[in-house]
Amino acid sequence: MTADLIGRLRQVVGPHGVIGDRDGMAGYLTDWRNAYRGTAAAVVRPGDTDEVARVVALCHGAGVAVVPQGGNTGLCGGAVPDSSGRQVVLSLTRLRRIRDLDLANQTITVEAGTVLRTVQEAAAAAGQLFPLSLGAEGSCTIGGNLATNAGGTAVLRYGTMRDLTLGLEVVLPDGRIWHGLRGLRKDNTGYDLKQLFIGAEGTLGVITAAVLKLFPAVRSRATAWLALPSPQAAVDLIGVLRDLAGDRLTGFEVMSRQSVEFVLRHATGARDPFDERHPWYALVELCDSLPLAGLDAVLESALGEAFERDLVVDAVVAASPAQATALWALREGISEAQNHEGPSLKHDVTVPVSRIAAFVAGTDRALSEALPGIRIVTYGHVGDGNLHYNLSKPVGGDDAEFRVRAADLARVIYDSTYGFGGSISAEHGIGQSKRESLADYKDSLDLQLMRGLKQVFDPHGLMNPGKILPG
Repeated sequence: MTADLIGRLRQVVGPHGVIGDRDGMAGYLTDWRNAYRGTAAAVVRPGDTDEVARVVALCHGAGVAVVPQGGNTGLCGGAVPDSSGRQVVLSLTRLRRIRDLDLANQTITVEAGTVLRTVQEAAAAAGQLFPLSLGAEGSCTIGGNLATNAGGTAVLRYGTMRDLTLGLEVVLPDGRIWHGLRGLRKDNTGYDLKQLFIGAEGTLGVITAAVLKLFPAVRSRATAWLALPSPQAAVDLIGVLRDLAGDRLTGFEVMSRQSVEFVLRHATGARDPFDERHPWYALVELCDSLPLAGLDAVLESALGEAFERDLVVDAVVAASPAQATALWALREGISEAQNHEGPSLKHDVTVPVSRIAAFVAGTDRALSEALPGIRIVTYGHVGDGNLHYNLSKPVGGDDAEFRVRAADLARVIYDSTYGFGGSISAEHGIGQSKRESLADYKDSLDLQLMRGLKQVFDPHGLMNPGKILPG
């Protein structure tokens, strides 16, 4: 990239808006796990949508590729540049204004660099709820949540970011701004263009702002940690809870014993809620906007039926918000705790809920045959069929040897997922990690149509190249 272009970019974003030295760029060139690493010609940090548009237009005119980046908390390398040193990392973390909060319309309009927790807090201050919740909510940004169609722990009731978004503002690859910030719940005037950008990981344009749905604040909740005999018990238990609680069933997380053991071993202050070990656990939460909704009675009734049907072996119901927080910490600490056990091969798959038990049994068996002693860390949002199927090396195993097996082990999981009618990516995206695998598990016509969209929006291939679409 020429010094002239760097100079013109500085004119747009100011002298402190362009980072060109190696040390200054370091944090932008790798993901938080250090699993993916690249180089860049520069990191550019615009302060508003107009500056984003001007930066993208300049790069487009010079034939320089742009890699949009938010909180950089992704797990698939989708926001990391390649190794050429010719790409520009476009950091959106300065776009963090909350532009509007419309109580009558139950919407909040925020910029892409706004941290998720900030949106949650702004909604709460207005007596409302923005329900997206995930482990990285203190550092991930709304733009990244949209780019990967984040789901989180409340999908069962509220859906993914696709369901939570009414409108977008997007800078297209040539620098034009698509003004789609409409807070309409009904707009039947043709194609729903915003859906093209949600989940596209910045390959079709740069999301700069969004109109998001708000919901009534939660004023009562009931939380329980349950010991289960099997994944099938978890599937059956969801049916019991849905029948009795309806849409008040907000969260249902399942975890293998291996997952919980890592948290108990490495997370400060973590304690096992039970005296005995159990093969599987579930974290259940009911929520209501009414302050006296009788959720404890509903949960007690559901658990009574579950015990009668041998779906639950033991149960702890949180008696205070602090206890509920401690239970959630066991679930949310899994990903970080696993990193202390050496290389963590993370997989995010989804299968039909009715086939979860058979999928887990078959996949566990195939993995153990492929690598005896492998430690399988399975947890996720069973209510929507999404399992995080992560792998750790056998006890005493060599890190390098385990990393060499990553592709083979991934194929075991993906072949099984495909065989059960599932998807190799539920909510983490494709990025770099699953890009080449996509060709093996995505219908050829699907890929043809996706490539056609890419050609329409980004004919020169300058918007986050090397992500999603196989080479």
